Amino acid sequence: MTDGMESKTRIIQEYVPGKQVTLAHIIASPVRDIYERLGIEESGAIGIATLTPCETAIIAADIATKASDVEIGFLDRFTGSLVISGDVASVETAMEAINTILADLLGFTPAMITRT
Repeated sequence: MTDGMESKTRIIQEYVPGKQVTLAHIIASPVRDIYERLGIEESGAIGIATLTPCETAIIAADIATKASDVEIGFLDRFTGSLVISGDVASVETAMEAINTILADLLGFTPAMITRT
């Protein structure tokens, strides 16, 4: 900057208004490093969802744990982030249930479930 002030990195978070699942992704076979960095136990697959409004992450976690045998690895009601883990079939079932129940009962726009 020309005024002598130090350059600061700004983190900009995009917030999409409305009722929607903005991301639904399954990591079918994560490398060990991902588990370590997330601080969760290795248990097969990892499911990642982001939702708006952000508080919906709480509802999505409830749906996921009731729909299949998954564990909540991370839940943040301020960013709408949810990370679940379990065997691949359980994570896939949970992600599908989140999309379906939120769409059918609460009028959410679901996200395409992607997988790596």
